Amino acid sequence: MEFNVSLLGQALTFAILVWFTMKFVWPPLTNMMDERAKRIADGLSAAERGRQDLQASEKRVADELRKARQQAAEIVAGAEKRANLIVDEARVAADSEGARIIAEAKGRIDLEVLRAKDVLREQVAMLAVSGAEKILRREIDPAGHADLLASIKAEF
Repeated sequence: MEFNVSLLGQALTFAILVWFTMKFVWPPLTNMMDERAKRIADGLSAAERGRQDLQASEKRVADELRKARQQAAEIVAGAEKRANLIVDEARVAADSEGARIIAEAKGRIDLEVLRAKDVLREQVAMLAVSGAEKILRREIDPAGHADLLASIKAEF
């Protein structure tokens, strides 16, 4: 019977150990495991929220970049349009200035032509008077006239 009593003692001791463990050890362990599971779940949900926030932030950044690129393209297009307008205005101004310079030059040329004609008329008149004077001073003879005309031609 000793064997049975010792077995009974061991069973009783084991039962007390199970009761003690279930009463005093097991609840803090399960509480710690529950808290740890809760912290892990909270961490996972926070990580998921962070991932979603990151995706939302990336989307906002992409939208802002798209808007900034669009604004930059609009600014560049406006600048190009303004540059083209400035070039066109400069071209028109240059054309009008060129036309003015050409008209002024034509006026100067016409004036110079008139002056040259006046000078030429004066010279022709002087030559005619000089030739007539020389012809009248000499007596009329065909050979003398030919020499006189040849000398007048040689002067000019």
